[in-house]
Amino acid sequence: MAGNSEPLSPRAKLAVTAGKAAAAVSRAAGRGSGSVIGGRVALKLDPDLLGRLAQHLDVILVSATNGKTTTTRLIAEALRASGPVVSNALGANMPAGITSALAGGSDAKYGVIEVDEKYLAGVARDTTPKVIALLNLSRDQLDRAAETRMLAEKWREGLAGTKAVVVANADDPLVVWAASSSPNVVWVAAGQEWKDDAWSCPACGGVMQRPGDDWFCGECGFRRPAPTWALSGDHVLDPHGSAWPIHLQLPGRANKANAASSAAVAAVFGVPPQVALERMYQVQAVAGRYDVVSFEGRDVRLLLAKNPAGWLETFSLIDRPPTPVVLSVNARGADGTDTSWLWDVDYTRLAGHPIFVIGDRRLDLAVRLEVAGLDFRVCETLDEAVQLAPPGRIELIANYTAFQDVRRRVGN
Repeated sequence: MAGNSEPLSPRAKLAVTAGKAAAAVSRAAGRGSGSVIGGRVALKLDPDLLGRLAQHLDVILVSATNGKTTTTRLIAEALRASGPVVSNALGANMPAGITSALAGGSDAKYGVIEVDEKYLAGVARDTTPKVIALLNLSRDQLDRAAETRMLAEKWREGLAGTKAVVVANADDPLVVWAASSSPNVVWVAAGQEWKDDAWSCPACGGVMQRPGDDWFCGECGFRRPAPTWALSGDHVLDPHGSAWPIHLQLPGRANKANAASSAAVAAVFGVPPQVALERMYQVQAVAGRYDVVSFEGRDVRLLLAKNPAGWLETFSLIDRPPTPVVLSVNARGADGTDTSWLWDVDYTRLAGHPIFVIGDRRLDLAVRLEVAGLDFRVCETLDEAVQLAPPGRIELIANYTAFQDVRRRVGN
C-alpha cells in the first residue's frame, strides 16, 4: 500500500536534485517546462528512479490515443477528495517526463500518470500501478507509433497477468482485446465515435460486425463485453444502475466519456460517483485546451486535435456556421512527420465556415481542403488569419506543436 516506502537512497536523492536543477535551467532559458530534460538527467544518474519514486504511491496510469491528458486531470481532481495527488498534468507522458512529475510528489498519496501508448507496458512494469485506464486506440503518428493492431498487441502482452485493476472502454475492440489478457477488468461503455481502425477483428483478422452500439466478430466469436459502468446521455450509470449527472465545464460528448471512465477509476479507491463527478466540474481547461483567449481584440477558443479521431470529435464541439475557423497543422517530431492522416479526416463537416489555414504544413492542408471542395484562405501567420476572420468568436483547431506555437503567440 501507499505510504510504506523506504527513504530514497543517496543516489536517488542526487538524481532528483540534479533533475530539478536541469529543469530550472531549461525554464530560465525559455525552453519550456524543463520536465523532459530534468527527467532525462535524473534517469541517467539513477535508471531505477521512476520505480523508487512510485513505491510510496497508489499509482493510476492512463493511456489512449485521444483524451488521456484530460482524463488524467479529471481523475486527479476526483481523487483529491481522498488525499493529495501528484500528476504529470502538462502532458509530458514518456518516462523522463513522468519521472520529473513524480519527483515533485513526495507527500502525495496518489500518482495519476498519463502514459504515451508506446511506453505503457514499461511504465506499468516500473511503477506497479493499482489501476490502469485504457480509453481508445486509433491511428496517430504513423511514422513513430506504427499500426494500431501492433500497439494493442504490445498492451496485451504487457498487461498479461497484471495485478492492477484495468478500467477499459468496452466500445473499442482494440482496447477490449488488449485488456482481455488482464484478470481484473472493469468495463466502461464510453462510446467510440471513430470506428475506422476497428473494422477487422484484432483476435483473428475477420470482419467485425457492428450493429448499433454492439460489435462482434462473426468468425471467432470475439465480442463486446457487458459493461459495468456506462455513459448514458448526460449521466454516468454505476454498477448498481444508479444514474449520476455529469456537469462539466469542458465541452463535448468525448469529455463526458472521459468523466465516466474517471468515475469508474475513482470508485476503485472508494470515492463515490457523486463526489468524483462534482469535483470534475472544477476543471475548466486542460493545458490550454478549451481556453478562450483574447488576441488582437478577438475571442479565440483553443482546441487541440492531433489525429483523425480527435479532429472528428473536435468538429462536433465548434459553434455553427458562419463561425470562423482557423486550422493549424505542423509535422515536427512531436506531431509525427507523416501528414497522410489529413486524408482520413472528413473536412466536409466544416462546410459553411469561413476557414483560414496556417502552420508549417498549411499547404498540405490546403490541398486536402481543395479536394474536399471547401472555401478557405491560406495565411502566413495567426495574426493575419485573425485579422481577416469575419466577426464572432474564432474556433482555432491545431495539432500538437501547432497548438503550442499558438499558445506562445497569444500568451496562454
